[in-house]
Amino acid sequence: MLIELAASRQVLVVGGKGGVGKTTVASAVALAQARAGRRVLVVSTDPAHNLGHLWQRPVGDGVVRLADGLDGLEIDPRRTTDEHLRAVGRTMRRLMPEHLSGEVDKHLALARDAPGTHEAAVLERLAEVLEDAAHDLVVLDTAPSGHTSRLMSLPETMSAWTEGLLRRQGRSDRFGAALRGLDDDGAAASVIGGGGRREQRAERDSEIRRVLLRRRTRFAHLRDLLTDEARTAFAIVLAAERLPVLETVELHEQLARTGVSVGALVVNKRSPADAGDLLARRHAQEEEHLATVRRALPDVPLVELPLLAEDVVGEHALVAFADLVARTAP
Repeated sequence: MLIELAASRQVLVVGGKGGVGKTTVASAVALAQARAGRRVLVVSTDPAHNLGHLWQRPVGDGVVRLADGLDGLEIDPRRTTDEHLRAVGRTMRRLMPEHLSGEVDKHLALARDAPGTHEAAVLERLAEVLEDAAHDLVVLDTAPSGHTSRLMSLPETMSAWTEGLLRRQGRSDRFGAALRGLDDDGAAASVIGGGGRREQRAERDSEIRRVLLRRRTRFAHLRDLLTDEARTAFAIVLAAERLPVLETVELHEQLARTGVSVGALVVNKRSPADAGDLLARRHAQEEEHLATVRRALPDVPLVELPLLAEDVVGEHALVAFADLVARTAP
């Protein structure tokens, strides 16, 4: 069922509480789709990346080949932020008077560690990845639930923020036009410093508007993609334990508020009922916790993956795990 969920879509987002096996599930689905002939990219947005550890090979901030038809990428928030701020700095220095370049540097230094800077930079990088037509499917291995819900709501937030900046610039343009209308008696020249400065400012304002419009379009497209059930599916991975179950219900509510639909719940490492008294008792307790999530989210398909005797590490183990996922139905 989980494999089929990704088969007809451009994006599969895998989220959930930390430590429940999101990277393993994301990689297994990505590998299954690659083996079916699709060009697939699995992307880790979690600052504490596990993709390279799982595949037993270096995976970094550049796309690397993991298997036939399957590539991997670990987004580095700090590097992404640095590149983002360098690009912003180049634009600001081109638009601002030369004597203000020191102020630009000071502003960017403060912005580097400001709340939301890393998230905005990662969102920009993610938008770039999803705009790239090199892959048929992108599987997102996300950070734990709180980070994921924030990431999924950011396109809407950033679109609204950019829209606000555009409105403010529009008001500024109208004010500037009113000042220019005073040229007949020379008042405008005294206010904004003459024709040359007016032209420089008009060019700067036009460039700022082009940048803002480009960002608004990018974030609007990203928001539309992530909220389109026909193109994007979201799967929440959880353990059959009290806290992961409660966090799953909360994450589902947060995603629903942002317009993101959850296509599947994946219960990982489900204890067997027929492997001794200890595991049988554990299985019974897990059933109580799963009853909670079934009552809270009765319309979301729930898939159970068994507890395995060995860790899933490396391509050979992931192939076997992907086959297991493919055989498992709700």
